Amino acid sequence: MSKQLTPKSDKKMPPGLQLEKVDDRIMTLNVGPQHPGSGHMRIIIKVDGDYIVHCDPDPGYVHRGEEKMAEYRNYITNIPHLERPVIHDSCNILYPYCLGVEELLGIEVSERAKYIRVIAAELNRCVYIQYWLAIYGIFLGHSTMFMWPVGDRELMIDLLDKMTGARVTHAYFVPGGVRNDVPANFEDVCLRQVNYFEKRLKEYADVFYDNPILISRTKDTGVLSREDAIKLGTTGSVLRASGVDFDIRKKEPYDVYEELDFQTNVLKEGDSYARSKIPWLDMLESCRIIRDALQKMPKSGSVRVKLKPKPKAGDTEVYRRVESGRGSLGMHIVSRNNPQPYRLKISVPSFRNLIAMPHLLTGEKLGNLPPVYWSLNYWPVEADR
Repeated sequence: MSKQLTPKSDKKMPPGLQLEKVDDRIMTLNVGPQHPGSGHMRIIIKVDGDYIVHCDPDPGYVHRGEEKMAEYRNYITNIPHLERPVIHDSCNILYPYCLGVEELLGIEVSERAKYIRVIAAELNRCVYIQYWLAIYGIFLGHSTMFMWPVGDRELMIDLLDKMTGARVTHAYFVPGGVRNDVPANFEDVCLRQVNYFEKRLKEYADVFYDNPILISRTKDTGVLSREDAIKLGTTGSVLRASGVDFDIRKKEPYDVYEELDFQTNVLKEGDSYARSKIPWLDMLESCRIIRDALQKMPKSGSVRVKLKPKPKAGDTEVYRRVESGRGSLGMHIVSRNNPQPYRLKISVPSFRNLIAMPHLLTGEKLGNLPPVYWSLNYWPVEADR
């Protein structure tokens, strides 16, 4: 390992800087940012032979200042840009914002709108997870694991297109409900495609999760204990893969989730295999949620409360969070009697799960970096926001 030395010259080093002895055994590698396996970020690692002895994630390459931009737009015009950090899970990233603004403005959303929101959020969850799973297939050298999710996610994208008029960046959730009602025959089409999607997902068990390629690359690698998962503040599939039963939809239900029949998926192994399996199980659960919501949703009624052009909230603040495709996603909104937020802070699950990366990679073989990294369900654009 490297040792820190005091400079031989009398000239003092600037504050915060220090010399480092070069160890011929240690090699420093930069994974990214121009690298298909890093995803708009850089991972600085040091290796001793085949083993990683130091890991330093370096995010921030796609920072756009979403939180600061929100201070210059009103509560309605903030909608389109706030969904951009995760364009393939746009419903879930807008969900806590809309819940927070509705609480600030004292808006009561209709029952039909709440059910439509839940359906859209679960469809979007599947779209995100399928994209994540496809990239995982590339990381593992499993081409079928890439092609199947990319093809099957089109079923969910098609339904969201019918609901919102767009395949991505839907801008569908708004304070007061949703932008528009679903088409007349949407319930029948949605049920048919969700049932087929669920049938396809069940085939993933034999092709992916019982596949020796995936098992050999992910079993017993990057093991995160229950205690460390809690201590490091992980969330979502990373937390539940380490044996912690925590899902915002169950623990702090919002809209109509408490009316729906579903369960949370928990595994105890805490390795990359468990972290790759939890999202797949979540998609199967999403199918159950969507079917139950379609059955219980009121057949008619308003889907949006009309707001004034520039509604003002009082001198107060609010924090709301939801369970996104990556974990707990929250928004803290501060109001100062203006049509726009005084401050907006987004708590994203990707950044929380990134904190576990050095802990998991230190001591692992260099070849295990891709499956461990992507099992953390990290989305760089969301973390940088």
